[in-house]
Amino acid sequence: QVQLVESGGGSVQAGGSLRLSCVASGYSGYCMGWFRQAPGKEREGVAVFNSRARSTDSADSVKGRFTISQDNAKNTLYLQMNSLKPEDTAMYYCAADIGFCPGVWRNWKDWDYWGRGTQVTVSS
Repeated sequence: QVQLVESGGGSVQAGGSLRLSCVASGYSGYCMGWFRQAPGKEREGVAVFNSRARSTDSADSVKGRFTISQDNAKNTLYLQMNSLKPEDTAMYYCAADIGFCPGVWRNWKDWDYWGRGTQVTVSS
């Protein structure tokens, strides 16, 4: 059984930083990612880590500010978030795909496993 547990969320002022962590258990696939969902909005892809291709991708809105990484020894996925903006406020979810990454990784409906989320609040 795959379990994903996020941590690291919190409240920060604009310009601040946070690092989210996602510990995966029972997972042996190659694709993990971060998504977020603000109240009243659809869940959106933030960043993806493809460990087989050793590649990453991120949404244009976070490029240059957020960095996704993975520590295989710890079965942990990270999201380093710098220069946070109020519009980054959302519930952040860790996701994993059974095998390789979905064709369109930003489409949250194509992912197989989800954590419960961790709240990030950025004040101006």
